[in-house]
Amino acid sequence: MQSLKNIYRLGIKELWSLARDPTMLVLIIYTFTFSVYTAATAQPDVLHMAPIAIVDEDQSPLSGRIASAFFPPQFTTPMMISLEQVDAGLDAGDYTFTLTIPPNFQRDVLANRVTEIQLNVDATRMSQAFTGSGYIQQMVNDEITEFVQRYRGAQALPVELVTRMRFNPSLEHAWFGALMQIIDNVTMLSIVLTGAALIREREHGTIEHLLVMPVTPREIMLVKVWSMGLVVLTAAALSLVFIVQGLLHVPIEGSILLFLAGAALHLFATTSMGIFLATLARSMPQFGMLMILVLLPLQMLSGGSTPRESMPELVQNIMLVAPTTHFVELSQAILYRGAGVMVVWPTFLTLLVIGSALFVISLSRFRKTISQMA
Repeated sequence: MQSLKNIYRLGIKELWSLARDPTMLVLIIYTFTFSVYTAATAQPDVLHMAPIAIVDEDQSPLSGRIASAFFPPQFTTPMMISLEQVDAGLDAGDYTFTLTIPPNFQRDVLANRVTEIQLNVDATRMSQAFTGSGYIQQMVNDEITEFVQRYRGAQALPVELVTRMRFNPSLEHAWFGALMQIIDNVTMLSIVLTGAALIREREHGTIEHLLVMPVTPREIMLVKVWSMGLVVLTAAALSLVFIVQGLLHVPIEGSILLFLAGAALHLFATTSMGIFLATLARSMPQFGMLMILVLLPLQMLSGGSTPRESMPELVQNIMLVAPTTHFVELSQAILYRGAGVMVVWPTFLTLLVIGSALFVISLSRFRKTISQMA
């Protein structure tokens, strides 16, 4: 009971210390509000208001039909230009795409003669160029096919492919961006807060006060874990309710409480990791450099942005020991697909094992650091 009292009272002290740190408070508020909103609305990975120009040398109903197929929000309203303006517009960056429809295009199509449409792409705008070129090709093919069928009455195939978008019917990027930003921020902020709390005590000299108190290194670590973990967990819950559901109107399929339970297990692992990094660093700048080296691989290779199946097998196997891999898996299952306890309990168990291992490793390192200071 005395140990629990020590952990509780020192944890309250940590919370008061954080409350008096305006820099950290601003970081927490920004991370779970403005950062989440911009990640959802900036839409860096989708085709959005891509500038396009069309050279219509045919001036036929078919070419007009193709030109009218491009409209917001995927594309800006097409600018009708001459052939001589194509290179100048691309050089100036006025257009990402220019589509050139040659003379007699409709006549050649109806006569079943081979004809070509030229698509020029500004490939320096990588995201739009990669997505948009395939999108434009599909749109042009669809318009031509529908136009030709009206004249020839081509018989429809007896088999029709019906596509059903599960979990995100309208393919809204905001649904993915907002939730993934919260998942990434939980990892980032838990490492930052616990590591900064330990380094701050070392720089202020208050760690020596803890050494003369009747508390063990395990209790000191548990204090950092529960207090900073509680702050991140509370901020994530408020962000889910007020920013994601309230401001962005993103539907959450599963239980928020079940997600927070999984996040608590993840925080047990990442806060322990933050303490371990803080024992390696001698100052906040060193801690920041270490955190970048650890945090970027944890987030980029966790499967949140890119499916793990598309990664090299060696990377997939290595990332199985990372808590972020399993946290992303359970978060997507719960928040996107509405998974229940019976689906995610193996992931919960894996996170518990990884968190316990990281806690033991960090505790061993923390004891060595304290013995050197004593």
